[in-house]
Amino acid sequence: MINKVVMNADAAVEDICDGATVLLGGFGLCGIPENCIAALIKKKVQGLTCISNNAGVDGFGIGMLLANRQVKKMIASYVGENAEFERQLLTGELEVELIPQGTLATRCLAAGYGMPAVFTPAGVGTEVEAGKEVRVFKGKAYLLEEAFDADFAIVKAWKGDTAGNLVFRATARNFNPLMAMAGKITIAEVEHLVEAGELDPDEVHTPGIYVHRVFKGAKYEKRIEQRTTRNK
Repeated sequence: MINKVVMNADAAVEDICDGATVLLGGFGLCGIPENCIAALIKKKVQGLTCISNNAGVDGFGIGMLLANRQVKKMIASYVGENAEFERQLLTGELEVELIPQGTLATRCLAAGYGMPAVFTPAGVGTEVEAGKEVRVFKGKAYLLEEAFDADFAIVKAWKGDTAGNLVFRATARNFNPLMAMAGKITIAEVEHLVEAGELDPDEVHTPGIYVHRVFKGAKYEKRIEQRTTRNK
């Protein structure tokens, strides 16, 4: 069995070069690949096209890549927590493509399944429709949405083995399994790394066939995006 383990985040992202298109797992700040994002910042790679559900927050996650001007284009569903993102958008420094959340997931799924495109009703009759093929099935209009063509997918899992099988924990599962399927090269950082064969096959969320590199991450902050409390 192939051992897919690399030493650390720096080794995992070593061949991500300027102009690459990268899928980044996570939802808000939940389940984001913190170590790999830090390694990309350290590497100072430029001109990235980042595909993610959101753009992080100021000073953390993808927000740090934006602050360093390392992102050329952002493809996302929700971006409301990042003032620097808003500033770059309004000044024309950043190219942005906003897409419905379900469409984001489905375009990942299509890439993983080897499908070139899918038809979806989301976005019909809105700005999302601009420039896209519209077809009618059984009296209902659908948009043609192309599968993502990403050079890399970077995901974060709770546990993984040396063969690349991954287990996600609770809501950190979110976009990670879908994006793990969709990259030409998929990199997984995990909190716990075990030997191949130690994971219960029935508990594996992402089979190792989709994963090319895996490493044990460290020093996870796991920040809370919006802390909500109540009086007793």
